[in-house]
Amino acid sequence: MRRRFFLLAALSAAPSLARASGGGGEKKTTGGTNYLPIRALTGTINKPGGRRGVMSVECGLEVNDAGLRDKAEKNMPRLRAAYLQTVLTYAGGLPYGALPNTDFLVRTMQRQTDEMLGRQGARILLGSVLIN
Repeated sequence: MRRRFFLLAALSAAPSLARASGGGGEKKTTGGTNYLPIRALTGTINKPGGRRGVMSVECGLEVNDAGLRDKAEKNMPRLRAAYLQTVLTYAGGLPYGALPNTDFLVRTMQRQTDEMLGRQGARILLGSVLIN
């Protein structure tokens, strides 16, 4: 009988606990108010013997202008798709044992950012480029 009472009390308290903890809205995990994080971008690389590897790029956008930041947030799916296409193409042509050229990646992604947003003002920031 005590088990039923305990289970009933636990189940009735769960919705009120969820409401109390979820009132803050969505919170950013990194950066300040000017930083827009982008989920990791991954591309497949070729290794000797027909094996495959993964190149992972972590990046984000730094946008100081509020109007441009709003436009960047609205265009984030398009920006991410353009960045992903760059990483996929670059990783597919990367020779085995070669180090990734981060300057090339940043230049290409910055050009895509400026074209997509219509003007300069947003800066692409690379966090890490990993090859496994």
